[in-house]
Amino acid sequence: MLKPFDTADMQRWGKGLTRPEDVAFSRDGRTFATDPEFGACEILQDGSLLRICETPRPGCCNGISMDLAGNILIANLGAHHGVPGALEKLNPETGLREILLSEVEGRPLTSCNYPMADSAGNIWCSNSTARANFAGLAETRPHDGFIFVLRTDGTSSVVAEGLGFANGLAMSQDEQFLFCCQSFDSNVIRYPVLPGGQLGAGEQYGPLVGNIAAPGARADGLDVDCPDGCAFDQEGNLWVALYSSNKIVAITPSGELRTLASDPEGKILRRPANVTFGGPDLCDVYIGGLGMDYVIKLRSSVPGMPLAHQR
Repeated sequence: MLKPFDTADMQRWGKGLTRPEDVAFSRDGRTFATDPEFGACEILQDGSLLRICETPRPGCCNGISMDLAGNILIANLGAHHGVPGALEKLNPETGLREILLSEVEGRPLTSCNYPMADSAGNIWCSNSTARANFAGLAETRPHDGFIFVLRTDGTSSVVAEGLGFANGLAMSQDEQFLFCCQSFDSNVIRYPVLPGGQLGAGEQYGPLVGNIAAPGARADGLDVDCPDGCAFDQEGNLWVALYSSNKIVAITPSGELRTLASDPEGKILRRPANVTFGGPDLCDVYIGGLGMDYVIKLRSSVPGMPLAHQR
């Protein structure tokens, strides 16, 4: 049974990180955290940090995950700094960092947010906005975000659009549905996955995860619940990080919204962005955050759902 957490359950781990948006846990037990300029760094077992790539690249590395070959997939949220964003990969053994895709169907990728691979090797990724920079974005809240797919045959296409800041992604255990956090609307959208790497029509999954910003107000104020990243556990609960209100919530399979952790003053859980399950039993929970120089590590009563590269 899923149990809530207290801040006393949370351990600061990997101190010295910069804007650790996300954490990725490899099949062989290694832990990686986002490094905005350099892609990702490894958090060693003693909590120390090892930089993988020594060459910085413009932009802002955001969500990370693993592909089936063990490479680190990187979503470059370039528009955060007014530069192009792209889907990239980083070889954790050699430090080689490559661009996989910089445009889709003639559309430039400006703000790749979160990438993930399915069991066939297709890579799905959100692009938060079509805008080239974030100036005024939180106030105007355009619905110009989209999801794209890079298939194993090298083709790519936009598979969903019209999203209010397309953010974190998750896939159901059977890979029949793709889920996307929509930050500006404080909800999660669910899409049926169709043959050939396509998506069907989306619908809201579960209730709103919290408060929506009033018209004209900033979409990321402390009184607003902006969903960022999400992940499933093995009981089918979808964990969602609410970065503006310092909360972790879960949408249960029955559609109930449960608060798992709340730190209104941000004493330790500060702008949480993503939830990742790791450890030998997948009961270790890693929480990345925009306002922390560490990631949070804690134990869950329910193991996480293994991702495609962990199966």
